[in-house]
Formats: sequence, structure tokens, C-alpha cells
Amino acid sequence: MEFKEAKNKFVQTWGALGSQWGINKTMAKIHALLMVSNEPVSMEDIMEELQISRGNASMNLRSLMDWGIVYKEYKAGERKEFFTAEKDLDELAVKISRERSKREIKPTLKILKEVSTIEAKDSAEEKHFVDQTTKLYDFVLKADNMLDKMTEFNDNWLGKLVMKMMK
Repeated sequence: MEFKEAKNKFVQTWGALGSQWGINKTMAKIHALLMVSNEPVSMEDIMEELQISRGNASMNLRSLMDWGIVYKEYKAGERKEFFTAEKDLDELAVKISRERSKREIKPTLKILKEVSTIEAKDSAEEKHFVDQTTKLYDFVLKADNMLDKMTEFNDNWLGKLVMKMMK
């Protein structure tokens, strides 16, 4: 397999995975392209390589920057904007975990807390509902706390040392 074919296969596969993770396919493809590019890439080159419109490229680049996994770079003497992705995979995992927690887990916890604190009357169905949603809230809260601890662990010197030893 030649380089161009391998690169295209990777970008297409990462795009398909992205849609399974809850982000749009184009956003994942742009991320994949930037992740494997050794130099910052212009929006025009992204548009050409992925055959997407300027609006689509712009919107998805903005989303990737909001996630904190893509950065805008400037080149002296160039009028174009260039973009690069986070290359440190540990840092990438931490940023994605934090963003997913903020966007998905925290709002779910809020709803679970709200629905699990209703006053259960005499009905067995109501008591079961409160019991199950309380258990679910506790489970999701523990999972979110564990995720927070793991990302904090990566931020401190001891955590970095342990992670380095594991590699």
C-alpha cells in the first residue's frame, strides 16, 4: 500500500469511528488529516483533500478548536490560516475525556439527580423508579469522578511519572 492510499484509508476510517463516538464524520476526518500531517495544513488544503466546502471546513475546524484538540497556527509571510492537531496522544485522550464529560455526563447527572429526587408515593412503580434512577445516578457519578481523577492524575508530576513508566 502506498502512502497516499494508506493516509486516505486512515482518514476515512477515523471519520467512520468519529460518527460512532457521537461527532460528525467530517469533523473526525479533518482531525485525522491534521493528526497525521507533519506540518500545519491550510483550510484550502483541507477542503481540497477532503472535498468539502469552505463553510463545512470552517464550522468543523471551529468545533475542533472548541474541543481544544486543534490549534490555529500562523506562518510568517502567509495570509492563509493553518491548523494543526494535538499530537500528544495522552493529552488528546485527556482533552476528549474532559470535553465529553462536560457535554454528556454532567448534563445526564443533572437530569438523573432531578428525576431521582421526586417524592415516591405509595406506588411500587414510583418507588422502583426512584430506586433505579438513584442507583444509576450513583453509578454515573462514580464513573465521572473516576474519569476526573484519571485526567487529574495525568496533570500532576507523579501521574506523569507513572504514565512514563508504563510506556
